[in-house]
Amino acid sequence: MNADRELLLDMTDLRKDFEGLMAVFDVSFPVRRGEIVSLIGPNGAGKTTIFNLITGVLPATSGSVRYRGRELRGLRPHQINALGLARTFQNVRLFGNMTVLENVMVGRHARTRYGALSTAFRLPAARRAEREIRERAMRELARVGLEPKAGEGSLSLPFGQQRLLEIARALATEPSLLLLDEAGSGLNGAEKDDLGRLIRSLRGSGITILLVEHDIPFVMGLSDRVVVLEHGVLIADGTPAQVQGDPRVIAAYLGEEVGGKC
Repeated sequence: MNADRELLLDMTDLRKDFEGLMAVFDVSFPVRRGEIVSLIGPNGAGKTTIFNLITGVLPATSGSVRYRGRELRGLRPHQINALGLARTFQNVRLFGNMTVLENVMVGRHARTRYGALSTAFRLPAARRAEREIRERAMRELARVGLEPKAGEGSLSLPFGQQRLLEIARALATEPSLLLLDEAGSGLNGAEKDDLGRLIRSLRGSGITILLVEHDIPFVMGLSDRVVVLEHGVLIADGTPAQVQGDPRVIAAYLGEEVGGKC
């Protein structure tokens, strides 16, 4: 369906071995510009491990991860982020001693180019950059609906808003590809509906989404493509309708969620 779109991320024969335990085994799939792709599978299937391999948190044992044709293996996380990839984490990681605004400003600092001397002496370039960082951070807070909370402590937010704050911080780095690791985990129905609308709006603004999520109805209603893992092996890759009807996927989920109930 999207074969004519730019190939943004391409994983080929990706493998991760933890001292003899094969967590990811020869996984290959593409992500094309403008897609919402969901990565699903039972607990322990290797979903977060793949995120860690893409973003340089873990080194791959073998295989290739290319972003716009550039090999990512061997690059550090901050170098990968600078290329246009950003992520959130399964367990929310906020700076608890900072305000909501300051957390997003930390993300924006990754896109700032001025020297330590300018910063120390508050030179005009540093002051202009700091204004830009603050303004951009406020725009990202407004995008996720947290602008009124800018001055509050980050850990004072309800859990659902903490997830949104982490997304805002990732957006502040200007990603072309945003990886969301269980962004819907712990959210109630209304919060998850809001998250779905936000993800669609991000796609509408030109950001490609790769999503790990356990809520199958949410995934099937949101995604252009669904990639399914079981025990580190890719068992299906297709549209939601194709995946829902795949016997291997139905078996992996014990015939309940992915079968005709979605």
